[in-house]
Amino acid sequence: MAFTQQQIEELNAKFATATPKEIISWAITNAKKAVVTTNFRPYEVAILSAVVEVEKEIPVIWCDTGYNTPNTYKHAEQLIADLGLNVKLYVPRQTSSHRDVVMGIPGIDDPKHAEFTEQVKLEPFRRAMKEHAPDVWFTNLRKGQTALRDSLDILSLSKDGVLKVSPFYHYSDVRLDAYLEERNLPNEHKYFDPTKVLENRECGLHT
Repeated sequence: MAFTQQQIEELNAKFATATPKEIISWAITNAKKAVVTTNFRPYEVAILSAVVEVEKEIPVIWCDTGYNTPNTYKHAEQLIADLGLNVKLYVPRQTSSHRDVVMGIPGIDDPKHAEFTEQVKLEPFRRAMKEHAPDVWFTNLRKGQTALRDSLDILSLSKDGVLKVSPFYHYSDVRLDAYLEERNLPNEHKYFDPTKVLENRECGLHT
């Protein structure tokens, strides 16, 4: 699946009023190999349930940093079971216990923070994408999350040319809350990302 920037802009205009299911169905139909990535953060259930409703066996790439809260792990197990997710788990090459001894969790102003992010998130993610080699990547990016994400849209291209599809891009938290309530889907807000710390920071996956 290869699109010019002009084609992507035209499709984004077309999909501005489309439902997430319509967007997902279009992408699945046109994909050679699609994946959806998740970290089971708040509202991830929306993209996961919507995608597997269209393509049950789609690979669900979970790059687990090893620093999730107990609530997040319980939430992940619930969604994996309830939605029948085809999870492909990727973890850092070093355990969190070992890293805690030699590095800990560096603050965002610490020079070691970049290496920490590389170890726990970026390297496992690159490994996952290399092994699966998708041409379509479903994400739950939404407008209003960060300055970078405000510059994207429902469809955008990754730096490697993969088509990123964010069906809920124009959804606010309030609108997503209503979406989850209508479908009786669980959510979990006790989440911690040691690579971002602040909600308006990017970790590097989408830059």
